[in-house]
Amino acid sequence: MIGYVTLGTKNLVKGAAFYDAIAAEMGVSRMGGDDKFVTWGIPGGAAGIGLTVPFDGQPATVGNGVMVALEARDTAQVDRIHALALSLGGTCEGPPGQRWEGFYAAYFRDLDGNKLNAFVMS
Repeated sequence: MIGYVTLGTKNLVKGAAFYDAIAAEMGVSRMGGDDKFVTWGIPGGAAGIGLTVPFDGQPATVGNGVMVALEARDTAQVDRIHALALSLGGTCEGPPGQRWEGFYAAYFRDLDGNKLNAFVMS
């Protein structure tokens, strides 16, 4: 149902480097972009993600209660994505672990404070 998700950024260059590294870990690359936005995903694949300087010219802000969930291959990849996000300057919102039966996840924020998680269901 979701085609893609776009998050706002105050610094596209730094933000894009953050997402380049996360995408590479997930086996995904950039699909496009310019000096205002960058997108990652696989044509015909699952929903992609975009990072943009807001088109209305207003500062990027974080949506309270908004979160993007990134589906990982396995628990080891969840752990790697979380560690990678923190090493790139992201902040921890919940360390990797079993949240409930069959759901393993780790939560973090990007450089602009956007909340994400990496998860796997078994």
